[in-house]
Amino acid sequence: MSTSLQELERWIGAPRESEHLEFKEAKNQFDSMKLFRYCVAIANEGGGELILGVSNQIPRKVVGSNAFPNTADIAERIYSKLRFRVDVEEFVHPDGRVIIFHIPSRPKGTAYQFEGAYLMRSTEDTVPMSEDRLRHIFEEGKPDWLLRLAKEHCTADDVVRLLDTQGYFDLLKLTYPTTREAVLERFEQEKLIQKKDGSWAITNLGAILFAKKIDEFDILSRKAPRVIVYEETSKLKTRLDKPGTKGYAVGFEGLIEFISGQTPTNEVIQNALRTEKKMFPEIAIRELVANALIHQDLNESGPIMIEIYSDRMEITNPGRPFIPTDRFIDEYQSRNERLADLMRRIGICEEKGSGVDKVIYATEVYQLPAPDFRVGERHTTVVLFSHKSFEEMDRKDRIRACYQHCCLRYVMNQLMTNQSLRDRFKLPEDKTATISQVISDAVEANLIKLDDSATASRRYARYLPFWA
Repeated sequence: MSTSLQELERWIGAPRESEHLEFKEAKNQFDSMKLFRYCVAIANEGGGELILGVSNQIPRKVVGSNAFPNTADIAERIYSKLRFRVDVEEFVHPDGRVIIFHIPSRPKGTAYQFEGAYLMRSTEDTVPMSEDRLRHIFEEGKPDWLLRLAKEHCTADDVVRLLDTQGYFDLLKLTYPTTREAVLERFEQEKLIQKKDGSWAITNLGAILFAKKIDEFDILSRKAPRVIVYEETSKLKTRLDKPGTKGYAVGFEGLIEFISGQTPTNEVIQNALRTEKKMFPEIAIRELVANALIHQDLNESGPIMIEIYSDRMEITNPGRPFIPTDRFIDEYQSRNERLADLMRRIGICEEKGSGVDKVIYATEVYQLPAPDFRVGERHTTVVLFSHKSFEEMDRKDRIRACYQHCCLRYVMNQLMTNQSLRDRFKLPEDKTATISQVISDAVEANLIKLDDSATASRRYARYLPFWA
């Protein structure tokens, strides 16, 4: 395999490393065990390039590498150890020797392992895959859950009775066809229904998005979102417990309206007038509920849970995330691509990873504590908190808000400063030292780092997320 100078420069100029692209300086050497781990991890992510002799800090530079002087020998060692072939290319760059490992993708439905661990990339390292990520890979050889059949032996009348066909065309802003045959043809093209044995079958995709009554489909009865409202800050007293009744697409606006109607309000005084303001911004609720619907593990049992307490809201979906929670702001990997595609086209999500950015921005505008993303054994939860003053926030609240603010600034092509973080907390200039302590705590927690290219003055220092 031969790489052109233009292709190498395109890789070097990439805005960030990804699961398919990794740079290491390795000026003198590179650990063989680490190399084997990266080959396995990148192959499990779908393949890509590991490049030695290039700095991994932006702006990246070719620094040259003396590692693995015999490329044929290391290629043979990789095959002997891992039992799959990796092309190893020595590239003579004007600024030094570059070694490119072209790593193929794992076979479909198979995951590679090294010394008993199924590996994937995580920021600057490799880590064992989560159980649900492995299950997802092993399910690849089977039919997509969304294309399995929710109800078979349906007539054309059954399809129109069970699915909100009018809602589909309304959401896509399309004219409703003049014939039923044209409606069915469009639904078949979208894989919402399929022909089988002379009748129609409704797929899980069609039912979960457009069911008029989701409990008409036995297999999906536990997939409906469930809203629970508690009296206080614990689960001891339940005021309301209401499951959703419609498919995700046709029921989404009603679901968001219902959740917003159940959230507590705060009394705000502006211009000497008292007004009621919802505790949580609707855009944050909207984006987080949409994310929970789209990124759930559909092979896991259990519904999307929206739990509303007097001081917080918790949104939980089945399944652990594919990417670490501290990368939700800048990374995106859809678990259910067919679902995400249709929900994007009808305007429920954007499918470009900006949803969490909007949530962080909205919570800053509302002066709320930073959302908390939590991963359990088989589920993922995000917590939205009601308003707290800076003084009421504990150390963890402040560090989390600092990190998320730093990430938000970075993805907006800006950098965090003491002043920007003070503005985020709505604190005056005489609180500069207090904010400096929050920044110091976040640096100590290895969540942010100083931008070395900026001024040496601590007063005007700028900061980056740890992964930037």
